[in-house]
Amino acid sequence: MRVKIVMACTECKQRNYNTMKNKKNDPDRIELKKYCKFCRRHTVHKETK
Repeated sequence: MRVKIVMACTECKQRNYNTMKNKKNDPDRIELKKYCKFCRRHTVHKETK
């Protein structure tokens, strides 16, 4: 049930992180606060396709 997902910055729209998630535990799209090297600060990253 674990699938690969890509995390994109909500401010600059850059796709910065690849990670895995469990679809059974997290059926919705994930939002995490992570460091964006393009914005040079911590921003909210959302799951993209």
